[in-house]
Amino acid sequence: SKLTNLGHLEMMWRSRVRFHPLLVRILHKSRLRYYGKPEKKMDMPYQAYFEVADGSGMMSMVLWNSLCPEWYHSMKVGTVLLLDKYTIKTSYPFKTHPTPGDSQMKRFATIEISLNVRDPPTEISIIPEEMVKPEWGLPEVKYRFITRSELDDLPNNHSCDVIGLVTFVGRAERARKREHSEDFWLYRWAHAIDGTSDQPFILELFATSQPDVFEHIHPMTYLVCTQMRVIQDLTENPSRTVYLTTSNESQIFITGWHKGQPYTKDAKVKNFIQWTKSQSEADQIKKTVIGGYYPFPRPPDSFLKY
Repeated sequence: SKLTNLGHLEMMWRSRVRFHPLLVRILHKSRLRYYGKPEKKMDMPYQAYFEVADGSGMMSMVLWNSLCPEWYHSMKVGTVLLLDKYTIKTSYPFKTHPTPGDSQMKRFATIEISLNVRDPPTEISIIPEEMVKPEWGLPEVKYRFITRSELDDLPNNHSCDVIGLVTFVGRAERARKREHSEDFWLYRWAHAIDGTSDQPFILELFATSQPDVFEHIHPMTYLVCTQMRVIQDLTENPSRTVYLTTSNESQIFITGWHKGQPYTKDAKVKNFIQWTKSQSEADQIKKTVIGGYYPFPRPPDSFLKY
């Protein structure tokens, strides 16, 4: 069929009501958001957004309401979609944005693609990877993997991807989203090593929309976390500790979930796998810990410093 592209959409979206089909690849995926309120009677108040791209650039795509339970888990990073009967809207200004793996890619930030169950009902097709043709010019998914030895030199709030062997995982904890609020964030702490430093990655992992992964992070699993943010303690604390926290677009993968993921082709991921082959499993198991209370960042060792 006759296709359009994202660059063309941005130029002529105000003058058209109906648009030609789009062929795009998903580069980033947000967590699922529930926006229901007691006074509003909506069947499925869910929303998720994705960053999708073709040869002309990258744009946000929003999946609404009952399309979320139907499509959210099938739409993975790297999935190619054929979209028809979608609508175009002005972008929501307060949305978070992932850091693209390809810094040269053009971002169309003024508008977003909206997928709805009616008015009009969007037609979504997933194109199997083996049927994707090079002449379609769809970009590959790119990552920003770092090693533990590189972490200390990165600035606060820098976005990166990491892979490591889990040596510690804490119990799930809760934090209030706002003071006096009834809503909580669920999170757990983990340590992962990659052989490039004596120090582990310290990871603050909030529950994303992947409960099956979040609940099964165990010592000795290979853990991949994407779109993590660097938190540098900016005080004068000499024993400052750098850690990483999840963002709205973070994806977490553990052993058993890696097959077929786009990051398996990344050079730093391949280097990590080579390093694990040189390690003795029995030696590493002796160093692993699970559960317990993990106070972090650590309080000073005396009340005087406190």
